[in-house]
Amino acid sequence: MLPQVKRQAPIQALVVDDESLARRNLTVLLRRDPDIGSVVECGSGFEAIEEIRKSKPDLVFLDVQMPECGGFDVLELLGSDQPPTIIFVTAYDEYALRAFEAGALDYLLKPFDDARFGRALNRAKERLAHSLPLQPRAAERLIVRSQGQVLFVSVADIDWVEAAGYYACLHVGSDTHILRRSLLELEQDLGDDKFIRIHRSLVVNLDRIWGLELQSSGEY
Repeated sequence: MLPQVKRQAPIQALVVDDESLARRNLTVLLRRDPDIGSVVECGSGFEAIEEIRKSKPDLVFLDVQMPECGGFDVLELLGSDQPPTIIFVTAYDEYALRAFEAGALDYLLKPFDDARFGRALNRAKERLAHSLPLQPRAAERLIVRSQGQVLFVSVADIDWVEAAGYYACLHVGSDTHILRRSLLELEQDLGDDKFIRIHRSLVVNLDRIWGLELQSSGEY
């Protein structure tokens, strides 16, 4: 018998898998547990990124292989928005080492039985009961949707970012990409070790700064 780990607030769970039957199986198992407050399902990696940023779930069951945006892509693109507890779910055992290197708590290999699922869930409860806030981690890439395309923009290639109302303009060389995100949100993803805010509406890549100009007011 596994020890029961109690948590005051109900756990908000997210299940991410491109196969509807696999999502449903996990959802049914989760809803049997009284500590689970809600379960949301996502059928793609892109949908999962938006949902995680919006609802901030405590626990995510994440499929490794999904079309266009797999589980590892989801974590990379989330950057500092990663959830506190991640359990990878897959039919392939060769990704286990990479999953743990990415910070996964557990690695559920399909098909799994109720007992194996129970052990994984109990480990998640234990981590959540004793977890400390995660240290923000800068993203390596950002998702940009443009003209029916989905682009992965490397953060290192961004020259500067400009606020434009509810949007942000990414300036990458001669190209400009528009994101429906605030400048404050993007600052957290970009990381303050590589980017600096020089104006309330401008964030600049430190590697692109080549000098300072002294103005008549005495400011640079």
